[in-house]
Amino acid sequence: MPERVAIVTGGNKGIGFAVVKQLCEKYYGNVYLTARDVTRGQNAVKQLEEQGLRPKFHQLDVTDEDSIRTFRNYLAGKYMGVDILVNNAGIAFKVPAEEGLYSQALDTLDVNYFGIREVCKSLYPLLNEHARIVHVSSSSARLSLIPKESLREKFSDPNLTESQLDALLDEFLEAVRLKRHLEEGWPHCAYTVSKIGIGALTEIQQRKFETYKLVQFDIVVNAVNPGYVQTDMTNYKGILAPEHAAEVIVYSALLPRDTKIRGKYIRFDKVVQVWSKS
Repeated sequence: MPERVAIVTGGNKGIGFAVVKQLCEKYYGNVYLTARDVTRGQNAVKQLEEQGLRPKFHQLDVTDEDSIRTFRNYLAGKYMGVDILVNNAGIAFKVPAEEGLYSQALDTLDVNYFGIREVCKSLYPLLNEHARIVHVSSSSARLSLIPKESLREKFSDPNLTESQLDALLDEFLEAVRLKRHLEEGWPHCAYTVSKIGIGALTEIQQRKFETYKLVQFDIVVNAVNPGYVQTDMTNYKGILAPEHAAEVIVYSALLPRDTKIRGKYIRFDKVVQVWSKS
């Protein structure tokens, strides 16, 4: 029987680390903790090994095409495919931040949206039947946080394509550069826009997997809002511990065959919502 493979991006700390730990405990297969920084990633693996777990490590920077390609080639050469992909890597700037708003917006979307999209583009051809993909999202992903109705309609369009979504997010970046994003009806926060982008991407990707050519493979993509979590991203002011937040992510990664939960937005309490109506 081919070896099964689960991958967690941004797995060296916080929610990602907790997800790796729980997958090692619950999933019968190889669990890859990936991180941009090799030393931090390897140290995280050692911590889990000291607890009797056996995660594997591979370097992965979701903003670096060469890094993504190297990881993809490694997987393709070693395994028959990928079974679980948890896109957890993400950033959020502290308030106030030293960086200017445009610089913040570029970096935030580069990691939180475009980085995830590039990882998906590279690894999706390796997906096995019944693969499960989880995009770690946020309560900031609610479509209602976009003030302008016409923008909300574009993001929730059931015929929206990936290239059109990319163009929408590029529009936001250009509006920020020109300091016109508020008057054009965008939220002030780039983090919010990046997570709204992930909500739309989740629905787009699931629609692709539901086409007549792919539906038989039972591949599922969902976005998960893990709640307000005690991590460095929240200055440890969150309500939930990382291990509690990880539970819904692992739940989504281990959804059974032929699950009805597809292309959805799953809250930390496992309540399932339609993102485009959020």
